Amino acid sequence: MIRVLFADDHEMVRIGVSAYLASQQDIDVIAEASDGEEAVKLTLEHKPDIILMDLVMKEMDGIEATKQIMESWSDAKIIIVTSFVDDEKVYPALEAGATSYMLKTSKANEIADAIRATYEGQSILEPEVTGKIMSKMRKQSVVEPHEQLTDREKEILLLMAEGKTNQEIADQLYIALKTVKVHVSNILGKLEVQDRTQAVIYAFKHDLV
Repeated sequence: MIRVLFADDHEMVRIGVSAYLASQQDIDVIAEASDGEEAVKLTLEHKPDIILMDLVMKEMDGIEATKQIMESWSDAKIIIVTSFVDDEKVYPALEAGATSYMLKTSKANEIADAIRATYEGQSILEPEVTGKIMSKMRKQSVVEPHEQLTDREKEILLLMAEGKTNQEIADQLYIALKTVKVHVSNILGKLEVQDRTQAVIYAFKHDLV
């Protein structure tokens, strides 16, 4: 039997979901919690195989409850079951340690299947949630060349844009001429340009000056 703890502050939701899960031969709802604090307490007391966790609850929300559970019992497997699919809920929940993320619009049998899959070590995410995660990952993976510049390199690029020579830059920044040349070389490499002129043009095009 897969031992399940269900945390949700809506009694009718708990009754409905628990009744369906109780009809499954391999699932046993061993405890129910009406808020995050109770969920943490009952989890540490019963050590269920799976925790169904609502996000928005009184006293303590599901994200904080998930954090506290994972800090006290890192082997916990938590399935978020919520109505929210916005970024400010999804990412904090997953970062807190939730294994799977389901929506309350899911059918009862889909929740049961998610419990079984999570119990077997899989991570189940609603298609809408998966789409948001992939979109965020794609955005994070796109790094503009100038974002690789160090603060010193950005400073030197600005001085280059002002038309200063390497010697003038060295004098202004109180660093060796050789050091300036190394920085300039790094700047050209990171911006993927051939010379100082192209670097300055890049800086203006990307509003760095």
